[in-house]
Amino acid sequence: MKVLLINQAFVSPDEPGHTRHYELAKYLHQHGHELVIVGSDINYQTGEKIIEHKGISTEQMINGVRVIRAFILPALHRSYFWRVLSFLSFMLSSVIVSLQVKDVDLVMGTTPPIFQAVSVWFIALLRHKPFLLEVRDLWPEFGISMGVLKNPLIITLSRWLESFLYARADHILVNSPAYVEYLCSRGIRAKKITFIPYGTDVQIFHPDVDGKAFRYRYGLQGRFMVLYAGALGQANDIYTLLRAAERLKAFEKIRFVLLGDGKERHNLEAEATRKGLNNVMFAGVVPKKEMPGAVAAADVCLAILQDIPMFRTTYPNKVFDYMAAGKPTVLVIDGVIRELLEASGGGVYVPPADDVALAQTLTDLSQQPEKLAGMGRSARQYILSHMDRQKKMAETMQLMLRMVKQ
Repeated sequence: MKVLLINQAFVSPDEPGHTRHYELAKYLHQHGHELVIVGSDINYQTGEKIIEHKGISTEQMINGVRVIRAFILPALHRSYFWRVLSFLSFMLSSVIVSLQVKDVDLVMGTTPPIFQAVSVWFIALLRHKPFLLEVRDLWPEFGISMGVLKNPLIITLSRWLESFLYARADHILVNSPAYVEYLCSRGIRAKKITFIPYGTDVQIFHPDVDGKAFRYRYGLQGRFMVLYAGALGQANDIYTLLRAAERLKAFEKIRFVLLGDGKERHNLEAEATRKGLNNVMFAGVVPKKEMPGAVAAADVCLAILQDIPMFRTTYPNKVFDYMAAGKPTVLVIDGVIRELLEASGGGVYVPPADDVALAQTLTDLSQQPEKLAGMGRSARQYILSHMDRQKKMAETMQLMLRMVKQ
């Protein structure tokens, strides 16, 4: 089978970001199938050019994975107006590029951003091929909840577009159990939805990985290292982290390391400087292939989002990476991911936006190395039993094969 995937945010292991679709392409290739990926030529975290090319696209072979980089307007980290224009530019370029890919059996789209899913629907319609829609986050509901989308007309049109795509997808793949309930509330039949969590690569994120080089590089020897790895955007409530760090300025042992980039990074760095937070380090971005060493260096790992009810539906993938590495997670997110973490015994929950509780939790954990080690072991065991990515990719492949054979 030959699958065409349109994913504006696709990254390879040499870039920062999530590489699940790259790993899926490698897995399918090992089983005699092909996943051709149409991605943008700008990295979604950094906003920097991935590859220079003339014309609308260029093609790469990345360790046997065929990737076509299509043009996108380089405005991801400007205003939301320019961000939408950037999304629309990729929507158009991806259609043109995708029409050049021959002998496709299945067309797969991923959202958000939702506009690229329109491209996938159009390609599937033209080619009379099944359309698999992967829903990674609930757009526009997240944007509405965050106050990013306020105009009533835009909200109405966004919800119409969401319903349009849900109705026209032949099948919908979701990565959180709460998304199934949401889609059913929007009138989608349960049998049209499949829940497959992303999981993580338990061989790459492993307790035996050595993090000493990362600690040495940033002068963290002897420190209690709290790692946040991920986007620095509006949804990621890093301001609560900074307030907690301010409360811990007197604790010389505790250091916060933020690995990532995003639209809010400049403002966050300015706020840290204003507060005189010498215990916070913005370490920039590292390629995904270097992330296991960074996670291995941490004493605890942090996952945090704004205190918004819709965020209680999410399964943040970074949590699975932390757990597979045998690291305890301090989770500042309520909902289904809290239920998973508490079931695993692999971490501690802190109420969202509560910097007082976050600071106290980190202080307590920094003095309990045996408790941390026990949580790390429990986290790893849970992931091995429930979230091994190889098993999840096998489930995804079987779903694709069923769609192609129908």
